[in-house]
Amino acid sequence: MANQTKSIVQQSLDALLEDHSFLPSLKENTRRQAFTSLEAILSTPNHVHKSFLRIPLEDGKVVRIPAYRVQHNNALGPYKGGIRFHESVNEEEVMNLASLMTLKNALHDVPFGGGKGGVVINPRQFSVKELHQICKKYVQYFSDVLGPDKDIPAPDVGSGEREMDWMMAEYKSIRPGEPYRGSFTGKSVINGGSLGRREATGKGVYFTFRYMLHDFIKEQSSLLTTTENIFAKTALEFKERPLKLAVQGFGNVGSVAALEAYQCVHLQNKIVAVSDRNVTLYNEDGLDIPALVQFSSKHNGDLPTTDEELSTIDVKAEIRDRENVLYLDVDVLILAALEDQIHKNNMDKIKARIIVEGANAPVTSEADQSLSKKGVIIIPDILANAGGVIVSYFEWLQGRETQFYSEDQVFKLLVDKMKGTMDTILPEFFGDPFPLRQNCYIHSVMKLSTVLYHQGKLY
Repeated sequence: MANQTKSIVQQSLDALLEDHSFLPSLKENTRRQAFTSLEAILSTPNHVHKSFLRIPLEDGKVVRIPAYRVQHNNALGPYKGGIRFHESVNEEEVMNLASLMTLKNALHDVPFGGGKGGVVINPRQFSVKELHQICKKYVQYFSDVLGPDKDIPAPDVGSGEREMDWMMAEYKSIRPGEPYRGSFTGKSVINGGSLGRREATGKGVYFTFRYMLHDFIKEQSSLLTTTENIFAKTALEFKERPLKLAVQGFGNVGSVAALEAYQCVHLQNKIVAVSDRNVTLYNEDGLDIPALVQFSSKHNGDLPTTDEELSTIDVKAEIRDRENVLYLDVDVLILAALEDQIHKNNMDKIKARIIVEGANAPVTSEADQSLSKKGVIIIPDILANAGGVIVSYFEWLQGRETQFYSEDQVFKLLVDKMKGTMDTILPEFFGDPFPLRQNCYIHSVMKLSTVLYHQGKLY
């Protein structure tokens, strides 16, 4: 487990150890022993599977590609987590992401454990036929540990419904006659996927921000005005005034979150900047997000990079370096790219007062602590970007029942689920001195600790 996650889990366990109203039957030395067991269980994965996929390329060469499947903890249910296709994938990263999935599912009461997969490739450098072979080989190599009641992968960075369709088809061919629809989620609708799954993470990312700044603040404003909580002061600062937003990353998560913000009728949003792997586009008067989404969908997910391309869709914007999006004078920064985007070397340049983690671990521990001390609200990944796994759960259920929900039903279920989590977390966040990430981790660790204790796993 990465040091950041391990440290926050340990802090949560330390706080719960001293709270004798939690697991009150554990006392003195027995209590200390049980919490030592919890630290060992939560800080290490159950299984780390690694292989080298043998892939014949179209030019006649054969390559061996490192691939991983990490199964962190299944106390709450089958392992669940995406498969990342990216050249930066490594064992430590996949282990950390698997542990985050365990915590995320526990936080939102989703009956899954935590898992994660990765393949060390840049998918843009492979043909469709080669990617198809990579997907088939991944399932072949890891088929013994995957399955609808064992470990259920989903899309992640660099993969999508096409890859999940290919993988499910291979799983079906390897295990004829066995249930297969729930073996992978994030599939196309025609292959048993759920309506709304592609948009789920981005919608959830924006909803967590909107619910905090509109619904919750509106209902609790009288209470928040009387508290000395530094984060309550930040939230009230933005109550009922126009907000400037910037979005880093314009893939499935960032583009959907930007579109949700653009279309929101509850808050006065102005999206002044978006970025992708190539460029930041900036307009202080606000960007035409629907036009940029349409352009991106037609250009392999890329934003316009020249004035000529911008003129073809009648969008006015300054073209800046891709890193510039992080340092703009905005109220809200949505991070929907990769991990470690805000760190000790650039954290002092951040001007946003609210940061929403659409990506996994985009803010390092040191940066999180520094910014939180200044009253910056950071809505953490395990709270904000859980929409994907929540709707994956709905997809898994639909596959088992062979009854499918409408898109409206899916989004209502998603919002209700995330609202329930927010209603549990936010009162404590605005009442306690802990940053929101710590509050979320404490709730996750409480749920996991209680389950592990009742399962007799601590002795």
